[in-house]
Amino acid sequence: MSEPPTFSETRRLTLALIEGLGPEDCQVQAMPDVSPTKWHLAHTTWFFETFVLEPHLPGYRTPSPAYKALFNSYYEAVGPKHPRPSRGELSRPTLAEVLAYREHVDRSMAEVSLEGELASLVELGVHHEQQHQELMVMDIQYNFSRNPLRPAYRSGPLPRCAPGPTPRWLAVEGGIHTFGTDDHHFSFDNERPAHRRLVDSFQISNRLVTNAEMLAFLEDGGYRTPSLWLSDGWAWVQQGAVGAPLYWHASDSDGWCEHTAHGDVPLDPHAPVCHVSAFEAAAFAEWAGARLPTEHEWELAAQGEDPAGARWLLEGPCHPTTAGPRFFGEVWQWTRSAYEPYPGFRAAAGAVGEYNGKFMCNQWVLRGGSCATPRGHVRSTYRNFFYPQQRWPFTGIRLARSGER
Repeated sequence: MSEPPTFSETRRLTLALIEGLGPEDCQVQAMPDVSPTKWHLAHTTWFFETFVLEPHLPGYRTPSPAYKALFNSYYEAVGPKHPRPSRGELSRPTLAEVLAYREHVDRSMAEVSLEGELASLVELGVHHEQQHQELMVMDIQYNFSRNPLRPAYRSGPLPRCAPGPTPRWLAVEGGIHTFGTDDHHFSFDNERPAHRRLVDSFQISNRLVTNAEMLAFLEDGGYRTPSLWLSDGWAWVQQGAVGAPLYWHASDSDGWCEHTAHGDVPLDPHAPVCHVSAFEAAAFAEWAGARLPTEHEWELAAQGEDPAGARWLLEGPCHPTTAGPRFFGEVWQWTRSAYEPYPGFRAAAGAVGEYNGKFMCNQWVLRGGSCATPRGHVRSTYRNFFYPQQRWPFTGIRLARSGER
């Protein structure tokens, strides 16, 4: 297992993600679901100020009382907040002022004695900032994709992928197994408590679905065949005129191309398909004569693998580079499970209890992490979640099927 990240390491990595960006790049909000880079820089700082410094460091003074509402995300117990779809309107404070805010909070954090409950709060804040590091990457990529100049976020060419392993089914024996966690290592409250569940025997693919396989689905009329789609998914396809994964576009000279963090590139047939919705994932699985795994099936299949062996954020290209054979890394994998509380789940007391529990409605669980996930952040019990129509995260597909065939 990777060593848990420290406060200082995490704060430095966040700043590394904005190297090469200008103030204008950090201001853009191209759709309501994304946030400006500048807002992420400020909000992750606001978290430590609000939950650690203000209640626990006597005499602490904020650079601006206005930041309390400007950089609150969804914590109703903290007070008012600026509307999420309007974060791009916040031309002030400037990027320089936000970076000065980070420095102010970091200096103040050095005065805090990190023991007991306070240490746990800081640990939560570190993992919270890691989540925003991935959000920064995926939001920047989306914002750049809406620019007619199609700028690249990361310098350097994107290497072509080697063919992945030959596809085969891995048999997983069913039975009553333990899922989630109760151990002393950090985990989010939505991973707790550990609980036992009966899972039937099943099979799961040894690798991720590739661009070539998704292209075959597309060329076979997959986006035009309603029988493959869930009802809400077909309505989403019709309403949005969806005909390909996000960031795919046709080129007269190169055929299908894909916008990536490294700019526009010809579609790589061997790369894992990325930036697909749960609706697309489920439709592809139906077309392929398979299904998506449940989150408990995925966790059972991945339990013996160490996430430390995968490639994580800034450890190579900021795009998936292999379809297998690992369960961790490259792309988040949609499961067919609704994001719901585990038996016995209890949200933490106070405002931090709003972190996960109140979002357990109408979202789907994803597992495994991605090439934009920071090292040390993911484990086999980690539960990510998005609405099934969302696809600007680094989301992909791993297939499953029932039985022991």
